[in-house]
Amino acid sequence: LPEFLEENDMLVFNDTKVIRAHLTGVRKRISNSGHNEAKISVMLNKAVSGSDWLTLCKPSKRLSCGDEIIFSSNLNARVIERDGLNTRLSFSLEKEMFDKEVLRIGKMPLPPYIVKNRPVEEADALNYQSIFANIAGAVAAPTASLHFDKKLIELINKKGIKTTFITLHVGAGTFLPFKVEKIQEHKMHSEWGEITKTAAQEINSVKRSGGRIIPVGTTALRLLESATDSCDNLMPFEGETDIFIQPGYKFKIADGLITNFHLPNSTLLVLVSALIGKKQMRIMYDHAIKQRYRFFSYGDASLLLP
Repeated sequence: LPEFLEENDMLVFNDTKVIRAHLTGVRKRISNSGHNEAKISVMLNKAVSGSDWLTLCKPSKRLSCGDEIIFSSNLNARVIERDGLNTRLSFSLEKEMFDKEVLRIGKMPLPPYIVKNRPVEEADALNYQSIFANIAGAVAAPTASLHFDKKLIELINKKGIKTTFITLHVGAGTFLPFKVEKIQEHKMHSEWGEITKTAAQEINSVKRSGGRIIPVGTTALRLLESATDSCDNLMPFEGETDIFIQPGYKFKIADGLITNFHLPNSTLLVLVSALIGKKQMRIMYDHAIKQRYRFFSYGDASLLLP
């Protein structure tokens, strides 16, 4: 990688940390026939307010507003609202105590296409986390960062390639395929992100000096492109972004991208097309398939320089 990058380039990493977001509980419902129980799988998706979370529940059709889900002797939740894909749960513990219990009883939220082939292992707690993981809140890993270890960072630093960090808490919506005929009609999920004043200044300085900004992962790229002013300068940012990058988009900050190989019918593949063009994307993916590259979260990566 250092051979393809130049001295004044900058890699921008997402320092989000994946939480053990997969919980298993038992629904308790008092009916005319007595207590009615059902096993429920809950994927934390997004913290809303206080002790409330938007979650993905299976089977969601077994849940009604007011139902209680018991996860452990310390943690339970009440169903507040069901809105299409998401189920809003109000948990019995707040921030610090909630985080501690989730760490104890939760499992790493591996993507569905992995879990259907094998169970989550304890090794995933290490493997599905970048070495930069710092700010807890993601329910999916920024998987392009998984390729970076201390040795590679040393080589990057030795060449004079700069690095900086921003935070985007990746949501479960990152795995959702299109469900519309036209991609323009797709409603993008929102995710919380932060770009500090220091990071924005560092990135703008590199841009002004002629260096290239290379986000590591589509999550880092989307956050960067969400935080520009009218003159295409990067601004400090804290809040939600639902930016959907598709062909025709004019990139303001990103000069390239390091990313894994993505699923068909995904917003991530559309983003790649927007960056390097549909023709080049097809050539690249044809090559990857013929050479049997590994796809998806635990797969291989690509460096895209338009």
